[in-house]
Amino acid sequence: MKYFSTFIILFTAGIGNCFAQDLPSIETDRPDQTESPAIVPKNYFQFENGFSYEKTDNHSNEYVIPSTLTKFGINDHLELRLITEFMIANDNEQKITGIAPVLIGFKTRLFEEKGIIPLTSFIAHLSLPKLASKNFKTDYYAPEFRFTMQHTLSDKLSLGYNLGAEWDGITPEPTFIYTITSGFKFSEKVNGYIELYGFIPQLQKADHRFDAGLNYLLNPNHQLDISGGFGLSETSPDYFVALGYSFRFKI
Repeated sequence: MKYFSTFIILFTAGIGNCFAQDLPSIETDRPDQTESPAIVPKNYFQFENGFSYEKTDNHSNEYVIPSTLTKFGINDHLELRLITEFMIANDNEQKITGIAPVLIGFKTRLFEEKGIIPLTSFIAHLSLPKLASKNFKTDYYAPEFRFTMQHTLSDKLSLGYNLGAEWDGITPEPTFIYTITSGFKFSEKVNGYIELYGFIPQLQKADHRFDAGLNYLLNPNHQLDISGGFGLSETSPDYFVALGYSFRFKI
């Protein structure tokens, strides 16, 4: 009830501010896996909430209800970030629930788009091993980082891609990350994408995936999204689907 009340207060604050600002429409890092180079405006809180289901195989699946990325804009080139996830994992009739390790981090703008140089930002997070439910705690602090880049190809088409790496807090080996996505603007309110992305562990087999999705702009400060995809490699999940709601407001 406490968390629900907090959400209602933040939602109401967002509604109250949604028509008062003369800013570009909200830009989010969801629903695709390719993080956006966009920075949240100064003094704005932005909440990107998602609910997802992933079927790993015939004996296991996973729910995230919800995942919340909280952002706060410091200036035109820097935002602070906090990621929280409540997970339900089912594996061979064993059910594990709880909060995954909380991540704290930032995104900073590196380059503006100019010619062949893409709009570029850098994202870094640190996973806090003990700030999690008992079943999800890890042994070590775990960093992750990405360079996120975007080219504007036309008024209705963009190309985005990420390169980075992450650690799991259990082993010292990194997992390398790549993403590439094409964004399509169907109207002033509806955008879509198709995407290829993957995770390449240092010692294990790679996990490649494909997904696609849509987002719908309710107004400049509120957005809905839907997405889904499937695995392309032996180690990938069978399929996954997600729904999301994102909003922002100024303090």
